[in-house]
Amino acid sequence: MDAETPAYSFSDIIAQSNVMLNIFKTITKIADYKTTVLITGESGTGKELIAKAIHQNSSRKDLPMVAVNCGGIPETLLESELFGHTKGAFTDAHKIRKGLFEEANNGTLFLDEMGELPLALQVKLLRAVQEEEIRPLGDSKSVKIDVRIVAATARNLADMVNKRLFREDLFYRINVLTIEVPPLRERREDISLLVEFFIKNFNKRLNLAITGANEECMNRLIHHSWPGNVRELENVIERSMVLAEGNELTTEFLPPELADRKDSQAEELLFWDTLSIKINGKKLEKQLIIKALLKTKGNKTRAASLLEISLPALLYKIKEYGVSYDKLL
Repeated sequence: MDAETPAYSFSDIIAQSNVMLNIFKTITKIADYKTTVLITGESGTGKELIAKAIHQNSSRKDLPMVAVNCGGIPETLLESELFGHTKGAFTDAHKIRKGLFEEANNGTLFLDEMGELPLALQVKLLRAVQEEEIRPLGDSKSVKIDVRIVAATARNLADMVNKRLFREDLFYRINVLTIEVPPLRERREDISLLVEFFIKNFNKRLNLAITGANEECMNRLIHHSWPGNVRELENVIERSMVLAEGNELTTEFLPPELADRKDSQAEELLFWDTLSIKINGKKLEKQLIIKALLKTKGNKTRAASLLEISLPALLYKIKEYGVSYDKLL
């Protein structure tokens, strides 16, 4: 690993890619402001870890961070869960109950899967965020709150606004500061570091002594498209470690979807989320450089020859894309 791009463990997030290092810088800058943050990204990219990092790096770090999955609670119970209720507010309300907003008072409230929030509750959430007060179910009085809101979604909220599935006023109220967490396939530099981290964790948890992944196994892990992102990688490592017969991970015990590297590389193209030739051309160029470096075991002169470009041109592109052979192993 070179000194220019060191490996980072930032508030339990493991990464060394430039895009993630920039997110770490953003978190440091915005952590102490009360401004609402919207975290976007595919499922499994680690949005909750980003939310926790914001809280842990803020002046509220010693106060509660309360998380709620907006899609994991029945709509009939969600209002009571968020805002609380008085005794007798509904059939099963046998006593006064504080809601999650009050539990998070002076701390952070993390609203995961924000796109799943019912329209009726979006109105009440907007009022809570704007007025900094909530009204428990069955109560005639409002309660003042001081809560930092961090929301996350895997859905396209702007598209949902256009389809009238999400309130425009709430969207603009929560979309003040946005952090977009990239999918794992767009930050392959982090894969080897994550593999090492997961192996260490599972060695402790499962009482194993796996030393690492062999070269071919690591190559396949790096070139897989990872539709399930970091969560999928973690599951693959755990599965492979449980099945491993030696002290090293090999391709023999990888799941079927990683068995054929050619299929994995072809599948990667299907996950590009833009039709821009300019953007996709750069992505393809970066992958070809990575492939050439792996094939030549880091020999840049031979890699340049395989790519049919000059060595100075390759060196420039390696710097531009932040590629390092050492990080690929």
